[in-house]
Amino acid sequence: MAEGKFVTYLRVSTKRQGNSGLGLEAQRAAVETYLNGGAWTVCGEYVEVESGKSDTNRLQLQRAIAACRLFGAKLLIAKFDRLSRDAHFLLGLEKAGIEFVATDNPHANRLTVGIMALVADEERRAISARTKAALAAAKARGVKLGGDRGSVVSADARAKSVKARVAKAAGRAVDLLPVIAEAQAAGAASFRQIAAGLNERGIPAARGGEWSAVQVKRVLDRTT
Repeated sequence: MAEGKFVTYLRVSTKRQGNSGLGLEAQRAAVETYLNGGAWTVCGEYVEVESGKSDTNRLQLQRAIAACRLFGAKLLIAKFDRLSRDAHFLLGLEKAGIEFVATDNPHANRLTVGIMALVADEERRAISARTKAALAAAKARGVKLGGDRGSVVSADARAKSVKARVAKAAGRAVDLLPVIAEAQAAGAASFRQIAAGLNERGIPAARGGEWSAVQVKRVLDRTT
């Protein structure tokens, strides 16, 4: 049985399919069947009429992903190919911590992405092996290989980790701006009132707890 929070995403490729509603209704029915029973919450539904050839022009998909980040929800789709056929895009979702489920194959989210990741990892291993072989050959020719590479790599890894955390925080702040704007338009004049509104909507704070006025201020500071 389905449990937890979900954001649903439905997509058809042509305006005719979108106008008829047949393709969308079939997808919605598949989603409802998957959710039948269990303890779940649908935080939003996003519908798109757009070709799947490109992931960059699909505004509703980006909004659905942003909603997943806000609510800590899984992205729920009727068919795996409604999301994307692009391996890089799917691995990006995995790396960003966005879980997704396809009702036609509920295990595809982990199985398929896992296979893609294994292929990429194998390629990285091959590159590493070629690099080591080249260094060994250079050393055999008498080329001096020096420098404290360990400390350089460690410092670089730390810098990348900090950069990734900052980028994630900034991205989430951008996702929150429309929600905060809605709260302000509805009369929330203070950080405390905005925080209360976010908590009422079930949007978790950065570390999963409830929002405070200080946290709301930090979000707004990141975007100004």
